Amino acid sequence: HMAPDTIYKKDENRMSPDENMALGRRIVDALNTGNLTAIDEVFDAGYVDRTPNPGTTPDREGFKQGLTKFRTAFPDFRYTIEDEIVVGDKLVHRLTGRGTQKGEFQGVPATGKYASWSEIHIGRVANGKVVEHWGQGDQLGMMQQLGLVASPKVASPK
Repeated sequence: HMAPDTIYKKDENRMSPDENMALGRRIVDALNTGNLTAIDEVFDAGYVDRTPNPGTTPDREGFKQGLTKFRTAFPDFRYTIEDEIVVGDKLVHRLTGRGTQKGEFQGVPATGKYASWSEIHIGRVANGKVVEHWGQGDQLGMMQQLGLVASPKVASPK
């Protein structure tokens, strides 16, 4: 029986699971506060976003621009960490995002409506920073809550 960490080749630059968890919390804190300096501290200069937000470049600067736009549209935006998993050099988060749309968002004027949605993010970590990211969120659910997309009508039982 092998310990979980022994199935990966030894990498002197690899952080411990606890260090990766702490990095994940620093990232969520930076997102929740809009702290762009902290983003520079937790995302590598060569960071690549495999799922960039619309209208942004897939690098660290593009991420920061997207975060600034999003926090302008949702000034009370907050993430809550629901699950956090570290495997090897991967950091996985299941998050709940919530906020009130008080500014323009993807071409849509402020609705004043509150929404909450789920997201899953995977970050690859090297030398203490995120170097690569993949993310998926419930954009449809968010848009439905903001009244931008009609919710499907559910047939009533006969």
